[in-house]
Amino acid sequence: MLYRVIMIFFSIFLILSAEEIEVPTHQIMISGNTTHDTSKLYEVLSVETNSFWEFWKKDEPKIYDKLIPTLNQSLQSFYDSEGFYDAQFDIKETNTTLYLNIKENTPVHINDINVSSDYDISRYITFKKQERFRAQKFIDIKNNIIQAMLDQGYCSYDLDTKAYVDIKAHRVDLKYFLTKGDICKFDKTYIKGLESIDEEVILSRVVATEGSKFDPKSIKESYANLYQLDVFDSVMINYDRKFYNKIPVDITVQETGKPYHTELGLGFDTYLGLRTHGTLVKKNFMGNAQKLTLKALWSQKEYLASLDFFKPALFDIWGQSIDFMTKLGYSNLEYPGFTEAKSYLRFCVGYQRAKWKLKSGIVLENIDIQLLDNLKDDETLQQAVNEGNFLLLYPYIDVVYDARDDSFNPHSGYYLSSYLEYGLPYSQSASTYLKMQLEGRYIHSIDKLTMAAVLKTGVVDQFDGEVPESKLFFAGGAYFNRAYGFREMGVILSPTSDSIEGASTMLNVSLEADYPVWGDIYGAVFTDNTMLTDKSYDYSGDIITSAGVGVRYMTPIGPFKLDVGFNVNDPSQYGISFQVGQSF
Repeated sequence: MLYRVIMIFFSIFLILSAEEIEVPTHQIMISGNTTHDTSKLYEVLSVETNSFWEFWKKDEPKIYDKLIPTLNQSLQSFYDSEGFYDAQFDIKETNTTLYLNIKENTPVHINDINVSSDYDISRYITFKKQERFRAQKFIDIKNNIIQAMLDQGYCSYDLDTKAYVDIKAHRVDLKYFLTKGDICKFDKTYIKGLESIDEEVILSRVVATEGSKFDPKSIKESYANLYQLDVFDSVMINYDRKFYNKIPVDITVQETGKPYHTELGLGFDTYLGLRTHGTLVKKNFMGNAQKLTLKALWSQKEYLASLDFFKPALFDIWGQSIDFMTKLGYSNLEYPGFTEAKSYLRFCVGYQRAKWKLKSGIVLENIDIQLLDNLKDDETLQQAVNEGNFLLLYPYIDVVYDARDDSFNPHSGYYLSSYLEYGLPYSQSASTYLKMQLEGRYIHSIDKLTMAAVLKTGVVDQFDGEVPESKLFFAGGAYFNRAYGFREMGVILSPTSDSIEGASTMLNVSLEADYPVWGDIYGAVFTDNTMLTDKSYDYSGDIITSAGVGVRYMTPIGPFKLDVGFNVNDPSQYGISFQVGQSF
């Protein structure tokens, strides 16, 4: 790991220190284009322009001299694909500048659309009569029809699409012929390459099960599930064989040759401050894709250590595979008004398939709460902080239904989750309580605009004895109220103030809108509205409302987010949060 980091920094040094090589170029001036923006033509012709970050420089678009001989061909191909088959290009060149004048002439328009199909494909044929014909749109429509057929289980369809172009008359006739065929189903699963893992473990991750309707999404999900086991260097799933509308699933895997994974990191968290962490993972521990994980973290406000064990496919219930997990750990976390030292032992079973994720288990926690002597001169405690030592024993259940189109960067869909834990009265001094949390998210996009709404609520109902302060609700951070740091907000006293005590009732509503502003950079506006009250089931308290703006940079693993939020009633209270992945 350290060797890789050194090599990366060394490579960056070489790049920065290398002398820039001068490549012959001409400044380019484009005129005559009316249908397409000049910026689009720059992209087509590989013209060099200033980047978004060089806004202070004068923009002088340049084209490499080696591309000039292919300029006419590139333009002709692009304008043909856009329906301008008669477009003409006048190219003049001086010692320093290339002048390009475009005469688009009359494009080809759609004259007739003829559809013959035993399946309704009208929603996918987005061409209209008299619309300008574009080759890429024609290809996209065909691909969308094919994808729709596969998504509905029709793998034996017969599709024929044609575009009859009359260049002289500047018109095109479109024809779509489709016979859907019969519904296809997955057949048996055949597995190759296993050495130390039982087939039952693999089958527990395969969603494309025998007898289920054919769906490419099932293949994609099966890929994700198998790689999530973290024991294979490669996974290949073939489904190109077909026998009378039955499709066998052929899986070939290669077990990992590197059973150990180590990770060391140094970073900064907006709440925890400077932090360092280390992870050691033993993959395929004692075979059958079992995993043993040792983690350690230290920061200015938290340190922890944990040992995790994971066993997939422990047993079946009604044909559904159930996993087993256990964790032993210790953590010490500083809240705004107190510290929580906690040692714990957790046992749970889990199930994950399609949109469902369920976990249930039992936890033993030994929690020590100590009040910090950090109150300001004008601060007083509104109520007693539940400090001292607590030994908790509680079962819990966590249920998630995720119908979003993507878990890291969703553009549509919804997400529902519920969590319930119950403190068992194992002795007269035990804390007996019920903690409930519900969350709903809804995401909808219109063109490039993505809008999201998130609702969270929770209640801690105390029956006998006190519960540790850390079991109550706190707000703040990237997933709650972005005008405050992570867990910095306690019971709300007014629209501008809160306390250090935890709340027995929590309600939070967040609204956000994201829109692309430049390439992979998106801008965002949001508002977070939080209620925290000291009584159970009390939704009559004051609300702290924040609003803010953010920037999202899209990366292969999801968006990198930077948000700045302000309390709308007290702008001096603000927060800055960083995050990878969306909060909705």
